[in-house]
Amino acid sequence: MLLAVVSSACVSASAMFVKLADVTAGTAASLRCLLALVALVPLALVERRRLGPRSGRGPLLDVAAGALLGVDFVFWAQSIHDVGSAIATVLLNLQIAVFPLLALVLTRTRPGGRYWLALPFLLVGVALASGAIGDPEPGTSPVTGIVYGATAGVAYAGYLFLTRLGGGGPHTVHPVCVSTLSAAVTSGVLGALWTGIQPLPGWGPFGWLALMALFGQVLSLILLGPALSRLAPATSAALLLLQPVLALVLGVAFLGERPTVTQFAGCALVVLAVWHTGRRDH
Repeated sequence: MLLAVVSSACVSASAMFVKLADVTAGTAASLRCLLALVALVPLALVERRRLGPRSGRGPLLDVAAGALLGVDFVFWAQSIHDVGSAIATVLLNLQIAVFPLLALVLTRTRPGGRYWLALPFLLVGVALASGAIGDPEPGTSPVTGIVYGATAGVAYAGYLFLTRLGGGGPHTVHPVCVSTLSAAVTSGVLGALWTGIQPLPGWGPFGWLALMALFGQVLSLILLGPALSRLAPATSAALLLLQPVLALVLGVAFLGERPTVTQFAGCALVVLAVWHTGRRDH
C-alpha cells in the first residue's frame, strides 16, 4: 500500500509538467518515454546481471502493457490541453471502473458489491468533472476532453491489469524498462500520425518533460509494479485515487486553473465513489 501511495504522489505532478512544457501531445508522450529510458536502461542492465533475465510470459506482457501505456500517454496529454491538468487527471480515473472489470472477465476475480454500487456515481462524477454536464471552465473543450481522457483511462486500466498479471517477481526495473520502450514506439507512431512531434522543443519544455519522466514515470512505475502484484484489483485502483486529488490541488495552486462549481462537485463525487469502492465489504 505504501508503494502505491508514493507512486500516486509522483504521478500526480505529471499533468502539471505536461502543461508547463506546452508541446504537442505526441511530443510530450514520446519524449517522456525516451528521457525515462536514459535512466531505466542502465538500471535494468544492472538488475539483469544480478538476477538474470525474466522468464515465462513476463516479457511479452511487458511489451503489451507498454503499448497500451503509449496510447494512454498520447490521449492523456491531449486531454490536458483540452480540459486542463487537474480535470484530465480526474478523467484518467475511469481506469478505476475498467480495471476490476478486466480482472473479472480475464481472471475471474470478482469485485466487491461496493464496486457495483459506486460505479454509476463514478461515471456521473466523471461527466460533471469534465464539464460535459454542467458548466465547464472557460476556454476548455469538455466533449473532446472527456473522449480523450476516457480513452486514456481505458488504456491505463489495460496497462495496470497486464502489469499485475505479469508480476515482476524479483525484477522491479526490467519490466518497467521494457514497457517504457514499447510505449516509446507506440506513442511515437501515434503521436506522429495525430498531433505531430517536435524533436527539438527547446530547453524549457525539455526540462519540464525531464522532470515528468523522472518522477511521473521512472520512479512511479518502478514502485507501482511490485505494489500491484501484491494488492487486490479494487484496492489497487482505489489507492491510485491520490493522483486526481493531488493533481487538482497542484493545478489550482500553481497553474491558475479554475474549475467551475459543478466540476468541483464532479471531482468530489469521483473521490467519494472510489473511497466507497475501496472500503472493505463486511
